Amino acid sequence: MHQFTWRRVLIACAIVLFGLLVAIAIPYTRLARRVDHQLAAGPFVRTYSFYSASEVLSRGDQSSPEDIVPTLKRLGFHETGSALSPGSYLVKKDSLVLRPASPGGHAISFGFVKGVVDSIRDVDSGSKIDEYPIPPQLIANVSDSGREKRVFVHFAELPPVLVNAIVSAEDKRFFTHAGFDPLRIAKAAYVDFKDQRKEQGASTLTMQLARNLWLDPDKRWKRKATELLITLHLERKLTKQQIFEYYCNQVYLGGRSTFSINGFGQAAHEFFNKSVNRLSLPEAALLAGLIQRPSFFNPVRYPDRAFDRRNIVLRLMHDNRYINDAQFAEAVASPVKLSPGITELSDTQYYLDLAAEETQKHLEDREWHGVADVYTTIDLRLQRAAENAIRDGMKKLDLEIKRRRKGVHEDVPPQVALIALDPRTGQVKALCGGRSYSVSQLNRILAKRPPGSVFKPFVYATALSTAVNPSPKVFTQSSTVTDAPTVFRYANQTYSPDNFEHQFYGQVTFRLALAKSLNVATVRVGEMVGFDAVVALAKRAGMNEDIQPTPAVALGAYGVTPLEIAGAYTIFANGGVRERPVLIDSVRQGDGTGIYEREASPRRVLDPRIAFLMVDMLQEVMRSGTAAGVRSMGFKQPAAGKTGTSHDGWFAGFTSGLLCVVWVGYDNYHELNVEGAHSALPIWTQFMLEASHSRKFREAKPFTVPPGVTRATVDPGTGGLANEFCPAVVTAYFIDGTQPTSSCALHDGITEPVTVLENVAGEQIRPY
Repeated sequence: MHQFTWRRVLIACAIVLFGLLVAIAIPYTRLARRVDHQLAAGPFVRTYSFYSASEVLSRGDQSSPEDIVPTLKRLGFHETGSALSPGSYLVKKDSLVLRPASPGGHAISFGFVKGVVDSIRDVDSGSKIDEYPIPPQLIANVSDSGREKRVFVHFAELPPVLVNAIVSAEDKRFFTHAGFDPLRIAKAAYVDFKDQRKEQGASTLTMQLARNLWLDPDKRWKRKATELLITLHLERKLTKQQIFEYYCNQVYLGGRSTFSINGFGQAAHEFFNKSVNRLSLPEAALLAGLIQRPSFFNPVRYPDRAFDRRNIVLRLMHDNRYINDAQFAEAVASPVKLSPGITELSDTQYYLDLAAEETQKHLEDREWHGVADVYTTIDLRLQRAAENAIRDGMKKLDLEIKRRRKGVHEDVPPQVALIALDPRTGQVKALCGGRSYSVSQLNRILAKRPPGSVFKPFVYATALSTAVNPSPKVFTQSSTVTDAPTVFRYANQTYSPDNFEHQFYGQVTFRLALAKSLNVATVRVGEMVGFDAVVALAKRAGMNEDIQPTPAVALGAYGVTPLEIAGAYTIFANGGVRERPVLIDSVRQGDGTGIYEREASPRRVLDPRIAFLMVDMLQEVMRSGTAAGVRSMGFKQPAAGKTGTSHDGWFAGFTSGLLCVVWVGYDNYHELNVEGAHSALPIWTQFMLEASHSRKFREAKPFTVPPGVTRATVDPGTGGLANEFCPAVVTAYFIDGTQPTSSCALHDGITEPVTVLENVAGEQIRPY
């Protein structure tokens, strides 16, 4: 009987044990399958590494060692004080020498004279070279699951001081335990029991990794049990080095701007502006100390707290015999030295936000996992030029607004948006959606606002297109229109536009009406060709469907975005072909496999002859019209553009290789009350001047006259062929067969002093 009872007990225990094993095995198997699937694809699913476009540094470029060093640091170079090793650079007076990290890479020397690259030389061969290619630079690594930034590092890249600092601070027996540290658990339980509160943590690095990658941050028993199972599997599946590597790439270490900093690679860049393998002992200890409470020990906001926590980590490293007495004493005495890091490019985030959206759209139907390398179109030199122009231009605008409003305080300052692209490809080279991304993440590049007179070229392009499209009446640059107070009637409504400062010019040519941005004359032109036709052209150029065919459309009354205006203006700068603005060139997986390649999507919108006629008229805007300030500010390249003033200030202008649109206004839609010529135009001009410092953009070519276009010397007021009595003459262009054939009747037989003007190529034009 006794033996029978024990047998029953043993059977019952076996059944219970078997049940427990089954209860554990089933969820363990499911979890293991889920973890293995993610590990096979890479633990960081759908993470994007964004790279800039490649650049070329040429002789004659305006640059200095101070300009180049941040670029080298982003490329992983480190500074040296003596002999060059692979991946290092050396700065001397008026010179900079670098040696690429690639095997066999030649050392390159740059010489500078008065802020200009005077020479580039291959040090190893002694030969002179004209230019040096700069490879794409890593801008940011952003997670698909949230606003995270990280720079991935491998275990081999982690310096011993960082590894030792992390294990000392978080898990000193990590490399010897099996995922759990019994001694630490026992100690934590004893301290918590003694103090009657839960203060001690017993999580190992493996447990923290399991929690961070696969679990929600709650403290329910079910989550704890799941964490234990994942920890067991990770320890069985991965090596200690792999676990440590994943942990160092995932751990949260605080935030900058609106993004979280994940991983030590990103933290090294953010706080010290260096690659992780260049961290010093005090720097490594400071970063390891952040793990416990990243926000509380944030060295930017709380340097004293960070200093104390760093020294605690250094003490632990000393106690664990990772550093000796002298190293400890020197390290604890050193101050906390931070660098602005890559946050100097913080406003690039406006670009990256749009690039991330574009990337996700391109990849949403494609199978991929892990890390995607996204090669963008951004030119970091142009991006810096844009940020500089915005900073300087908005400071001046703030003062101008204060002056005009006689010291009335503005609670909210005006905002700005700038987009620059290559009109031949649509590749966006620079983009800023506001004055400061850290202050406001609203991207004004996508904000609909009335474009004002920036829209007028589409009215005149519609009119000039009558020369190539079936039309009862053909209009040219020399066609005339009456500029006088007028009431327009449309759909049982009236519309009474006014000119700037109530000034009217009477009978004027289309060319002069656009140059002077005459409102009434432009609405009359729109009425002549039909507002439906104007809207149709605007929509073919890429503007939104909300634009309506009313008289007000001629003056840009309907909201469009700066992005739309930039894309629409490519039809003028690109010979009538519209190029859609794009921010992504290609996307590749970590192994180099292509996921996406940009495909050109040109669309013929205007006849190339009409496009050139519009370029010619927009050049006149810069020569003698509302945008003449561009020339007085020193920008002399062949260029064309148009100012705009509505509630806001606008300027859209371009050379043969670069198109830029600037918007300035208030987010709350208040009137800016500063014309585009005095708000947006100065920012555009400074940006274009800085852009012209590089070889790629300093040699803008004159716009090419296409076949089928004839030029004639005309009176700018009447549009007739100029005669010897016209007081001023100018070169105008016409579709073959539409040029004027009659002499200017207004000045026929009248002797007046003759003014010699210059055409778009800078040639002097004298009257017949």
